[in-house]
Amino acid sequence: MTLLHMLDSGLERAIREMNPWWRGEPVPGVAPFRRWAFEPVMKGVRDGLAPTVLLRGPRQVGKTTLQLQVIDQLLRDGVVPQRILRLQFDELAPLRAMPTPVLQIAYWFAEQVRRESLTLAASRGEPVFVFLDEAQNLPDWAPQLKNLVDVSGVRGLVTGSSALRIEAGRDSLAGRVSTIEMGPLLLREIAQFRGLGELVSYLPPNGYGSLKEKGFWLGLRAFGEAHRGYRREAFRAFSERGAYPLAHVRADRPWEEVAEFLNETVIRRAIQHDLRLGPRGQKRDAALLEEVFRLACRYIGQSPAQSLYLDEVRRAMHASIGWQRILAYLRFLDGTLLLRLIEPLELRLKKRRGATKLCLCDHALRAAWLQELVPLDPDALAVQPHLADLAGRIAESVTGYFLRSMVGLQVAHFPERAAEPEVDFVLTIGEQRIPVEVKYRRQVSHNDTLALRAMIERTVYRAPFGILVTQQEEPGTDDPRIVSLPLSTLLLLR
Repeated sequence: MTLLHMLDSGLERAIREMNPWWRGEPVPGVAPFRRWAFEPVMKGVRDGLAPTVLLRGPRQVGKTTLQLQVIDQLLRDGVVPQRILRLQFDELAPLRAMPTPVLQIAYWFAEQVRRESLTLAASRGEPVFVFLDEAQNLPDWAPQLKNLVDVSGVRGLVTGSSALRIEAGRDSLAGRVSTIEMGPLLLREIAQFRGLGELVSYLPPNGYGSLKEKGFWLGLRAFGEAHRGYRREAFRAFSERGAYPLAHVRADRPWEEVAEFLNETVIRRAIQHDLRLGPRGQKRDAALLEEVFRLACRYIGQSPAQSLYLDEVRRAMHASIGWQRILAYLRFLDGTLLLRLIEPLELRLKKRRGATKLCLCDHALRAAWLQELVPLDPDALAVQPHLADLAGRIAESVTGYFLRSMVGLQVAHFPERAAEPEVDFVLTIGEQRIPVEVKYRRQVSHNDTLALRAMIERTVYRAPFGILVTQQEEPGTDDPRIVSLPLSTLLLLR
């Protein structure tokens, strides 16, 4: 073995333990439930146009589980175990000390496990599959993988929970990667966990063109009505426990136990671990990040002004902290995918005005961090009407994150302007815009559609119709230009 391809004995043993199929052993911990992303990821890994699939999402949503499921399926389909190399970067510090760990381990793998070059295997139509888990923890992983793809013909699956660092790698792999974003459970996945049955996605897999048709949204409303019982039961479970897999896998455990799990393994893990792995030289303050996250939970679904952040942070931290530093921490949270910052709509020839809107990946994180349960289920809200306004903000956050998680779909919000009311969200598909207004209350009237009608009636916005997201099934208006549907039905879109 060449000196370049030698590994420390402890590291070599750890890598062999990560790949037990080399010894004829089964893939460990393969869960029977497959999330929606399994099929597109499997197709992309096998024979997608891009040789690399990038799967990103917050911590604890099942990315590692899905990766193991893909490996298990490849082995079941007859792929030789020695064609599969998996590396997990979450905990292996020695890998970060190596100059080019992905390349070095790949070449070690070729010499010591395969006993032939990766290029030769690819030339026979049997490319090696390289799986990188939590790759953002390793500097320069993308150029190394690019080299393996270009020179050795490997195919890869990369998972990560930091959008910023994963996106940087995506730029290096331009033309060689397809991206899939997997957040917490979809409503139909919650229904499966709860034994309510399976339901296919209403949105077709071939892009977002159908969203531009009002008839598509009318069909979605009818789809929700046809599955009313299924939808309501799943939404009730979502309201009670959010959408993290563990909350429904262990539905027998009390909420307090689930909340502690979310605080420790999702929120604090992102704050303490991912912050520590930030760019060198960057001044990091976990206490400040916790305070910024607390504010995001407090002002969920809203667009707080800079002055509010400054006053609240300075009061809590007893220190003078500038806006740019707070903004950097907001962007960091956006990078962890725990939070999405929805930017104001940028109009042609006009500067962007207004603050970003805060949308959490799951309202359960807010409930866990603030220790404050706010139901979304209409029946539960009827018993606690004093929580109606806050539930409306949370519903707006749920809508924003759900739409923003659709990779490639442009989502913005429209701040109030001199003569124009605020619109909660605006989808842009090509030259067309679709305004979306969330009115999460027991009764909605025609007056609640003022913002939608104002945007539809101005031809400059190219918005032929709008979407009104409600709490109940009853239409909020008889305006034929507006499609109203319950939040629970919107969540069946995917």
